[in-house]
Amino acid sequence: MKILVINPGSTSTKLAVFEGLDLLKEETIRHSVDELAEYPNLYEQRHFRERLIRDFLESAGFKLDRFDAIIGRGGLLRPLQGGTYCVTESMIDDLRSCRYGEHASNLGAILAKELSKDSGKEIPAFIADPVVVDEMDDLARFSGHPDFKRKSILHALNHKSVGRQVASMHGTRYENLNLIVVHMGGGISIGAHKKGKIVDVNNALNGDGPYTPERSGTLPLTQLIKLCYSGKYSKQEIKELIKGRGGMVAYTGTSDCQEVQKAIAAGNKEWELYYRGMAYQIVKWIGKTAAVLRGEVDYIVLTGGLAYDSENMVRWIEEKVSFIAPIEVIPGGSEEEALAAAALRVLKKQEEPKIYEEITSV
Repeated sequence: MKILVINPGSTSTKLAVFEGLDLLKEETIRHSVDELAEYPNLYEQRHFRERLIRDFLESAGFKLDRFDAIIGRGGLLRPLQGGTYCVTESMIDDLRSCRYGEHASNLGAILAKELSKDSGKEIPAFIADPVVVDEMDDLARFSGHPDFKRKSILHALNHKSVGRQVASMHGTRYENLNLIVVHMGGGISIGAHKKGKIVDVNNALNGDGPYTPERSGTLPLTQLIKLCYSGKYSKQEIKELIKGRGGMVAYTGTSDCQEVQKAIAAGNKEWELYYRGMAYQIVKWIGKTAAVLRGEVDYIVLTGGLAYDSENMVRWIEEKVSFIAPIEVIPGGSEEEALAAAALRVLKKQEEPKIYEEITSV
């Protein structure tokens, strides 16, 4: 079964062709700022990116009508249950209008559907586990004030993918396990997975959880209020302080943790302290998440780019939380492979695809 995977980013389009779960061909097409500036909005980029996809397929010798499924990265939609979704017109409408937010990933479903129509055989078009997956328990939504509601925004695609990988490694199903999954990249999301659902997680995008290479995480509230009214920063600068210029980049001037690791190896004790501080906050959130699961945790899963750092980050975390549960380390996180696996489960009838219009909003 051949599957085309489309993963649009803000300055790139990642493409991959799979036969089953075997990768046949992949390519990352970079887009310059000048190229994208020609288009007045995100939606208008679709024909430009579609031409590049067609060029990729032609140069690699793949015919569009030979694919069994096309799956795109899920964009900013209303809160959804986890799973694989058929791309529908209602979904396209919400992504086209950026009703729930504008991000390049909105083009994933749009491009998948356009290519499906153009193939002449209505190839099934899907998305899977977008960042807005919301399976949180009702109690997890309370913030402490009715004007504020805790939201689920996380690296759901990789969370679910590594959850299934760990289950397979141990000869069971994801739905049978309680897991704490820790995705550590530019953003950090720590989720309580209870029998196949992510029942609690920090909002990894908008100032909740540990600090990260580029995000501040949860800040002392009264100090933040004082700073907002100090006149020192504009509203936009405050937002950037929380997301983009917070965390390690605020402490060290770089969000590149490989650079931080090299500095630590060269004896930079100050940077080591900041990096340890990030590990310390991750550890605290793992402890909180374990309490949500009443300590009944089968495995703690460390994933994302920082999970490659076995010398520092992984070791520091393991030292403090290995008493909770066995730790599995699955570094990185291939979104393309996870998307292909999602489409394949549907094609093999191991999973029933969900319909966007039929899922009640959270």
